[in-house]
Amino acid sequence: LIYLRSIKTYFYNDDDFQWNYSVARAATGEYKEAEEGLLLIQNEKFRQEYSYISWLCRCYIMNAKPRLAWEMYLRMETSDDSFNLLQLIANDCYRMGHFFYAAKAFDVLERLDPNPEFWEGKRGACIGLFQMVIAGKEPRDTLRDVLATLRQTNNPQCEFIIRIIRKWAKENGVTRLG
Repeated sequence: LIYLRSIKTYFYNDDDFQWNYSVARAATGEYKEAEEGLLLIQNEKFRQEYSYISWLCRCYIMNAKPRLAWEMYLRMETSDDSFNLLQLIANDCYRMGHFFYAAKAFDVLERLDPNPEFWEGKRGACIGLFQMVIAGKEPRDTLRDVLATLRQTNNPQCEFIIRIIRKWAKENGVTRLG
């Protein structure tokens, strides 16, 4: 990274350099700078590779822009790469506390593959989002999405979680949950 920093002024418009420099920065936790560098890459061949897309999504998530990562996933065609990207989005969003997009990603993963870990991630993300609503860090109308996501699962725990959310909503004047 020290060497790359020393030569960056000479290779500012070089896509190969920007790729290497940006990935190195992302790997060391410099996500803001990595995102900026990745967005400078002009070569469409680079921009369509899974590694480019996944690093950019990770940068978006780490820079508190999970919606942009989700939109990148939505533009992909169904493939092993899109499944892998969905896992990256689900896990990174969960880790960063972006529970809305974590819940959406785990919900899709659960529908594609009934792995119990996907249900556990979805459950945790939904409860995390509920907790954020209670703390006033997410809008209350987000609970509608939480309930809709939970209703798509045939797990007995869903009804219990739904009852708790509805009870809290009723006690706190939240209406129109659907």
